[in-house]
Amino acid sequence: MSPHSSQSSNISMAMAAPFLLLLPFLLSILLLTSASPSTDVKPPAATITLPLSPLTKSHHKNPLQRLNHLASLSIARAHHLKHRHENHSSPTKAHLLARGYGGYSLSLSFGTPPQTLPFIMDTGSSLVWFPCTHRYVCNQCNFENVNPAKIPTYIPKLSSSVKILSCKNPKCRWVFGDVAPLNCTTETCPPYGLEYGSGSTSGLLLSETLRFPDKAVKGFVVGCSVFSSNQPSGIAGFGRGPESLPAQMGLKKFSYCLQSHDFDDKPKSSEMVLTGRSDSGDGETSGLSYTRFIKNKAASNSAFQEYYYVNLRKISVGGKHLKVPYRFLVPGSDGNGGTMVDSGTTFTFMEKKVFEVVAQEFTKQMANYSRATDVEKKTGLRPCYKFSEEKSVKYSELVFHFKGGAEMALPAADYFSIVDGLGAVCLTIVTDDDPDAPELAGGPSIILGNYQQQNIYLEYDLEKERLGFRKQICR
Repeated sequence: MSPHSSQSSNISMAMAAPFLLLLPFLLSILLLTSASPSTDVKPPAATITLPLSPLTKSHHKNPLQRLNHLASLSIARAHHLKHRHENHSSPTKAHLLARGYGGYSLSLSFGTPPQTLPFIMDTGSSLVWFPCTHRYVCNQCNFENVNPAKIPTYIPKLSSSVKILSCKNPKCRWVFGDVAPLNCTTETCPPYGLEYGSGSTSGLLLSETLRFPDKAVKGFVVGCSVFSSNQPSGIAGFGRGPESLPAQMGLKKFSYCLQSHDFDDKPKSSEMVLTGRSDSGDGETSGLSYTRFIKNKAASNSAFQEYYYVNLRKISVGGKHLKVPYRFLVPGSDGNGGTMVDSGTTFTFMEKKVFEVVAQEFTKQMANYSRATDVEKKTGLRPCYKFSEEKSVKYSELVFHFKGGAEMALPAADYFSIVDGLGAVCLTIVTDDDPDAPELAGGPSIILGNYQQQNIYLEYDLEKERLGFRKQICR
């Protein structure tokens, strides 16, 4: 993942400790609002369509550096998701835009009158937060065309519907749980700290109105971040926690179709559809294959319960079913293993034992092409093949087979990327090559990233606990 890419959150008071020094100042800023009481009433949610857009700017113009950066950050993202611990110590439519650093964004409006800001769409975390106040600070955010001083921020004093979330409000425990420091020695909900694979953020929780063109969600819990590192944009958490956008809106499903990254500056977007429980119909979408979500019930790490796990049973390359040990495909009693779907990871991650089985089969079936070992060393991806002397490249088909018979056959462009100007293509699946890493390193063994979700329509059916999908050219 790049510094912009969304990461799954780890609530940590230890990380938020430096932020405590800013707490009196932040409170003074927020309390200067003319906020009026906001009742926690959920309106009947109809279908909402939002633009979903690729994040088109990349701060690495060199294709080798860009791919290496995305590969490294995809592994960092995987490390965070796999080793994340929950720390209790402390139809509407939108456009999705793809980002050159590996993520997708949408715009959401909060407050009265509404303030519209960009958010990274993340199915691997739950809290929704935005850069907040004129004093927002973002360290290490000086990327290409990103001026930390000009990051769009939400200004509390301009809204009449904002409230600081009270410590005694039950919603405060969505984030912090039922343990200290929630002895409510202060009136406000404690400051949060969220750690990501490539950055962090901290701030206070607010109760605010989330607005769409024809409806409003009052009493929406949102994070007001005043300090971040490597996170110049807010994050819209679409995970399975109670603080997530789908949960707070009472959605019965949401869906999207991700356009190709292309890693360029073309202004393009696809649509994300949010479907409320008041919508009519049986919830069936034509032409979809479905596989059920499974829950990781590991008592040792409740953070895993926020992830969208699917029951992947087999992987095939070029029609050959690979021998992947079962312990990697389904979460065990310790919570380790299994496959999750994550919009915040760029390149799909596989534990080394799984990756080697897949990579070796590609190597075997594509042996007639020369390996581009120099490109592999520079990009961190493998295998890579030279094609400059070939008229065309024949790719072995990669298929994920799920319990119940559903099959996800990926378009070739979803798992092989052309390295511009070098006459090479590389497999865009990553692993941890650390020789000291344990065989089953904890958490999900396979993380299906957004690069492998391109041009596939995905429906998260929250009511029927299943994932639907079909190949589709996303427009």
